[in-house]
Amino acid sequence: MKGEQREEQGPGPEPAAPPQPTEEEEALIEFHRSYRELFQFFCNNTTIHGAIRLVCSQHNRMKTAFWAVLWLCAFCMMYWQFGQLFGEYFSYPVSLNINLNSDKLVFPAVTICNLNPYRDTQIKGELEELDRITEQTLYDLYKYNSSSTVGAHPRGRRDLGETWPHPLQRLAVPAPPSRARQARSAKSIVQDNNPQVDRKDWKIGFQLCNQNKSDCFYQTYSSGVDAVREWYRFHYINILARLRDTSPAPGEDMLDNFIFACRFNQASCSQANYSHFHHPMYGNCYTFNGKNSSNLWMSSMPGIKNGLSLTLRTEQNDFIPLLSTVTGARVMVHGQDEPAFMDDGGFNLRPGVETSISMRKEALDRLGGNYGDCTKNGSDVPVENLYLSKYTQQVCIRSCFQEHMIKQCGCAYIFYPLPKNAEFCDYRKHNSWGYCYYKLQDAFSSDRLGCFTKCRKPCSVTGYQLSAGYSRWPSVTSQDWVFRMLSQQNNYTINNKRNGVAKLNIFFKELKYKTNSESPSVTMVTLLSNLGSQWSLWFGSSVLSVVEMAELVFDLLVITVLMLLRRLRSRYWSPGRGGRGAREVASTPASSVPSHFCPHATSPSSSPPGPATSPALTAPPPAYASLDPCPSPSSLVRTSASVCTLGEP
Repeated sequence: MKGEQREEQGPGPEPAAPPQPTEEEEALIEFHRSYRELFQFFCNNTTIHGAIRLVCSQHNRMKTAFWAVLWLCAFCMMYWQFGQLFGEYFSYPVSLNINLNSDKLVFPAVTICNLNPYRDTQIKGELEELDRITEQTLYDLYKYNSSSTVGAHPRGRRDLGETWPHPLQRLAVPAPPSRARQARSAKSIVQDNNPQVDRKDWKIGFQLCNQNKSDCFYQTYSSGVDAVREWYRFHYINILARLRDTSPAPGEDMLDNFIFACRFNQASCSQANYSHFHHPMYGNCYTFNGKNSSNLWMSSMPGIKNGLSLTLRTEQNDFIPLLSTVTGARVMVHGQDEPAFMDDGGFNLRPGVETSISMRKEALDRLGGNYGDCTKNGSDVPVENLYLSKYTQQVCIRSCFQEHMIKQCGCAYIFYPLPKNAEFCDYRKHNSWGYCYYKLQDAFSSDRLGCFTKCRKPCSVTGYQLSAGYSRWPSVTSQDWVFRMLSQQNNYTINNKRNGVAKLNIFFKELKYKTNSESPSVTMVTLLSNLGSQWSLWFGSSVLSVVEMAELVFDLLVITVLMLLRRLRSRYWSPGRGGRGAREVASTPASSVPSHFCPHATSPSSSPPGPATSPALTAPPPAYASLDPCPSPSSLVRTSASVCTLGEP
């Protein structure tokens, strides 16, 4: 054995040393080979607090589980808070800011009407006929004789119904429902126009039907006064529709006929300070300091002496007594570019009383877009503005009603502006417009037309808070000389002098005005600040830590995709069995060769010392001294010893 070892250690060329594994070159993009390697790298190098404890305590399973649960709970709490913050941001809350300013103020427009609609000469005959029929109706229903007209022209109820459509009738109130009465038709209730019943058991109304008379209903009122006024108003609207020229008659628009004195800021008013129009229900109306004024009034001082002062004539000329039952005047304060809706925002003045109205200006600026449902100028509202003014919600609502009126009834309501290619309602041309109007009014009040939904609020609104004070004017001690001056200067002659005059003062209470403006409660800066505070609270890290989390998620996705592709490739896109088997045999180490290829036992010393190498490097060199298919155990021992001897330095 020693001789053989010396022969093998004799002089000869030394075998080449096995190549040492070189350090892998760094690639442009590299990914971790497993999830475990990825999470271990992340926990060792991240700046998020608590993550490194998952690696440091990996030999203690209890601590590892504790820190893992704690880290996940903090992570979930943080993102729950993130959800709350994002939910608050996308709900678009607003904050109301109140600012108090003090400066010169533009005096608002003031519209005042005399509550005396006059009889136009073009329709004077029809109005007189309507008055005569109304008096006849009052006599038939209430036995009231207001003049000698009824006695001079006696006419029964049948003749009255043939002359004018929709006669006013007295209707019996049905008794509590029973089985027998429920079976009766509603039309069978009215058998006679003058039923002999108690006054508490009937109502007053008039019948309205559709085009083909298939559907009818009674427009009834529990108050006879309301019924007569509404019935008269209904016929009055039809008469006005036939009026071609709506301009007032000569002399009716004179300011002196209604206003005795006008002063603003202790200076007399001029004709350039007001404009005139006629309202069908409120008579002659005058707008002071409106948009047509040459110079708008400015208020530099508060107080009653620095405002508008008017002395009014409030006597009733009995133009249309059945239409107007109120004495005095009607006043409304509004902006210069807003129409005067006397029905909505006006209030009445009492004769013989001095009314002092103090104002306080208020402005409101709303946020549009996602923060509120408002419009800046009404251009995005699906309703055409029929008024020559800026957009307001009342302007839009009235325009919407007029639009539905023309569409469903075929004519326009006379109290609203007339659109192009339309005409006002008149039952001589549109015999069922009254039926359509009252049905449409009911649908409008319950918002079945959608006008209140379509007409959004304006984003900028300017209003005036009013407070009124009253006092008797003129006083008992001064009324003699006041009335004497009015009679000489203004031709004021009336028996009951106190009921024919009134005084009005409108002024700013103070020049301070309040502006309410909306602002976003949660801006993008506030959102980022809150998110950063929550992140620092739960993990004590910065924005770069968020990038690390994003990188972790990206690496997880990439590794998952690569593993799926590898599995799919090995299952569906691998080469044939032969090639795959050859590669498996070539890459199989010697220790994994089956025993029937080499039945002899292998010596433990046959594996070379040192680090583990690839199967190609650990294979023993060929035994050139033996021609046997399998070397004997002794030769394997010698070969192994010789390899170790050659490998020694």
